[in-house]
Amino acid sequence: MSPTPYIHFPGTAREALTFYGDLFSCTVQLHTFAEFSRNDGPADAVAHGLLADGPITLYGADAAGNQAPVRFEGMMLALLGTASPETMRAWFAGLSEGGRVVDPLQTRPWGASDGQVVDRFGLHWLIGFEA
Repeated sequence: MSPTPYIHFPGTAREALTFYGDLFSCTVQLHTFAEFSRNDGPADAVAHGLLADGPITLYGADAAGNQAPVRFEGMMLALLGTASPETMRAWFAGLSEGGRVVDPLQTRPWGASDGQVVDRFGLHWLIGFEA
C-alpha cells in the first residue's frame, strides 16, 4: 500500500480531475458540496473527487473555508516506468500543455529517459521510463 495524494484545488477541482482522468484514462468520480450537505463553499464546488480504474489514483476537492489550496514545493508526483514509453511521452506532452517544462523529457547518460513538468494546475510531475 502506498499513500494517495489528496489535493485541495483553488476552485479548479472539476477541471483538474477531469483533465487528469482524460489524460490518464481513469474513471472520474465527483461529488459536490450540495451532495454532501456542506455550506462552506459553492453548492456546485467539488467536495470530494477521485480518479480510479487507471494507472494513477488521486483524490481532490475544491479548497473551502480556511483550507489552503495546493502549492507544490520540494515534492513531485513520480510516474516512473508505469506505462510504455509512447504512453509516457504522451502523458508528458499532455501535462506540459498550459504548464511549464522544468526539465525536458530526454535520454539520460545511464540509458533511462525522464523529465519534469509543472502542469497548469500547479502539480509537479516526474515522468520516466527505461528504453
